[in-house]
Amino acid sequence: MTRRKRSLSGEERTLWATVARTVAPLRPEDTVPPPPPPVVETPPSVSVAAKGTGTPAKSGKLGKAVPPPPPPLHPIERRTLTRVARGTIEIDGRIDLHGLTQLDAHDRLRGFLHDAQSRGSKLVIVITGKGKVGAEDPYGMNERGILRRRVPQWLAEPGLRNIVIGFEEAHRSHGGGGALYVRIRKKRTAHKAGGA
Repeated sequence: MTRRKRSLSGEERTLWATVARTVAPLRPEDTVPPPPPPVVETPPSVSVAAKGTGTPAKSGKLGKAVPPPPPPLHPIERRTLTRVARGTIEIDGRIDLHGLTQLDAHDRLRGFLHDAQSRGSKLVIVITGKGKVGAEDPYGMNERGILRRRVPQWLAEPGLRNIVIGFEEAHRSHGGGGALYVRIRKKRTAHKAGGA
């Protein structure tokens, strides 16, 4: 009966290479060359087309393309805030969310910001109101001013980052802590193919 020759697994090759490095040969001419490095297989998520372009294909679950991350928010510069407070920079629009439920306020805010971007607005004011906890409600169970807290969270959502560059509390003359200045990102226009 002839014995079949078996090749070493990757783990066995690594173990053999480690042991072989620690052993001193009896005669230098008997030195055994180290085994070849293990073959690393490419993951199946990298497409053949991406290999040819030199850029790795990004994929998520089930091979779907991962969208790029939304642009980061940037604070409004102090100089710009001063100029807005003095009236040197014009405010292109405003929305007052007083008295609305969270759901209505969120929907109206999104619509307002989309419209502002479409109109080419650069700076708008969002009025949330200051809100106060009443004396009869020391634990904030019937909290007022929820929009003052929630609107900044909504403005930071990934879905609005393509519209909102940044936001800051408004100057006292524009509502102070009950309002926000919001800088609007310029709307990207689709370029025509062929440079026409």
